[in-house]
Amino acid sequence: TLVRGIRSLARDPKARGLLVLTLGLILGGAFFYRHVEDLSWVDSVYFSIVTLTTVGYGDIAPTTTAGKIFTMVYLLIGIGILVALVGEVASHLIRADTDRRERRADR
Repeated sequence: TLVRGIRSLARDPKARGLLVLTLGLILGGAFFYRHVEDLSWVDSVYFSIVTLTTVGYGDIAPTTTAGKIFTMVYLLIGIGILVALVGEVASHLIRADTDRRERRADR
């Protein structure tokens, strides 16, 4: 079911677009934090992901005014995009499971 869901997801242009948008968002955030907050690349990607997933461990935080403003906007935009991606993945997995159950019932 998981493999079918992933295949279905890979064929869907909307899902691919959301995935590319999410990866671009993470990389864009990492680029910003690397250059404005002077974090390492690993810390920049880590902070971008932790921020977008709203985990917020608190081990890294923006220290500049520009970093704080960017992070507020980044969260408002990024959470919506990430939720849309997760919803799309879940939809494809549910659809694959439903198809599998229907095929099994038809036997």
